[in-house]
Amino acid sequence: MKSSLRVIRYALLSVSNKTGILLLAQNLIKYNIKLLATSGTAEYLLKNGISVISISKYIDYPEIMNGKIKTLHPKIHGGILINDNDQENNTNYNFLKIDMVVINFYPFSDASKKNYKIKDILQYIDIGGIALARSAAKNYERVTTVVDYNQYSKIIEEIHKFSGSISIKTRFCLAVIAFHYVYNYDRKIFRYFNQIYIKKVKHKSPKKNNFPNVISQLFLKREDMRYGENQHQKSAFYTDFQVNPGTISYANQKQGKKLSYNNIIDADIAISCVMSFKEIACVIVKHAVPCSVAISDNITNAYNLAYASDPSSSFGGIIAFNKPLDMQTATTIIKYQFSEIIIAPVIEKSALSILQSHKNIRVLECGYFSKKSNLEFKKVHSGLLVQDYDNYNLEKKNLNVVTYKIPSSSEFANALFLWKIIKFVKSNAIVYGKNQKTLGIGSGQSSRIFAAKVAYYKSQEQNLDLNHSIMASDGFFPFRDSIDFAAKIGVSCIIQPGGSVHDAKVIAAANEHNISMIFTNIRCFRH
Repeated sequence: MKSSLRVIRYALLSVSNKTGILLLAQNLIKYNIKLLATSGTAEYLLKNGISVISISKYIDYPEIMNGKIKTLHPKIHGGILINDNDQENNTNYNFLKIDMVVINFYPFSDASKKNYKIKDILQYIDIGGIALARSAAKNYERVTTVVDYNQYSKIIEEIHKFSGSISIKTRFCLAVIAFHYVYNYDRKIFRYFNQIYIKKVKHKSPKKNNFPNVISQLFLKREDMRYGENQHQKSAFYTDFQVNPGTISYANQKQGKKLSYNNIIDADIAISCVMSFKEIACVIVKHAVPCSVAISDNITNAYNLAYASDPSSSFGGIIAFNKPLDMQTATTIIKYQFSEIIIAPVIEKSALSILQSHKNIRVLECGYFSKKSNLEFKKVHSGLLVQDYDNYNLEKKNLNVVTYKIPSSSEFANALFLWKIIKFVKSNAIVYGKNQKTLGIGSGQSSRIFAAKVAYYKSQEQNLDLNHSIMASDGFFPFRDSIDFAAKIGVSCIIQPGGSVHDAKVIAAANEHNISMIFTNIRCFRH
């Protein structure tokens, strides 16, 4: 162990954030460690009775350009980078071996949140600090690099334990932290200026795609999953450093077994779908697809309607609400079905007390939805697909009726209701519904007519009445066969994007069957 220790003789201190630096300095000098410091840090320590060597005095050169240049000097970096294998005799260059560097950077992140002009923001971009941290971390075999004041207590503990020395294990760990600190600092600078660049390009050329040339996305591991999609696959869950309420990443698990990979995927879809409604809504998801959705005047009724439309698929599903889960609804769920996960913005204590008797049910409190995502990512082998998140809000004024028959106000309302749902159903997708609830969902089929038949078969499992129902399609109908089928089962109104070369024939079929047809002029494929 002793061979891995390095005695600290000289420590360089240069910190913008002075938190804890006095206590660290007080403990360093107990072991006769000499302190070098830049002007601001030196002034602070001298006022508090700590003797330091001024960097300017040591390098025999003043800080210039209002402090922009103070540590970029061979006597500083030579003293940090020299190691045991260097053949040069450092005494020829008259520099000290610096064994510890304690550094934090100008607060760029804080400044970027203020309404500063770019010329003012530039003053908060650290140069010398980056170089110091990188030099010290590079030479971790000899030098201790400290960039986080939360690590000061660890340093103090270790220098007391080893009488003024630091172990190689700690030096390496601190070097990794330093490299991450440098990376994250530069990443924030890049993101700030990249956003400005995108805005300028978008302003000049609004019709072009304005995605960044480089995507630098850092994720924090939240937890290891029990397994991946299958038990033989390992997996973990990572989140952005800033997570928004009303998302699976924000959710707090109140009870139940550890979440699995598939649970996270299903829960994300359930939350995203239910949060798209302003009305009181319930969404039940199974295998990454909504199997039933309903809105009502209270949360219990919304659940009852959703469950009744497809109880067989709801078994073992993910149940999501956009309003607080109360005791009555929790009691009703337990009475009717087994659920893997129940999610709501708030879980009332009375509801949790009911659910605690069923410890296998995972209960998640996700908070209220507050912010829409801007970009959506999908990983492929050795690549990344990026697109705008589908935040398009379809309203009645966007709709185009293309048939002789005009939809009733109820049919318009139900068509818009189904359109919010079908965005979350895998293509090819067909959804039947009426009275603000789904009656049958057909997803992931290779032909649209087969999706229409699957959705019908699901409705017939429960003998649901499709007379005067609405049919929603995520893509255009290539042929009239789906319209003929819809007429046979009682559909009275169809909502679809339009855009097929056979639109005229499809519209003619709807007119022939006295079905009203709405074009959205926008599709919502989900792959």
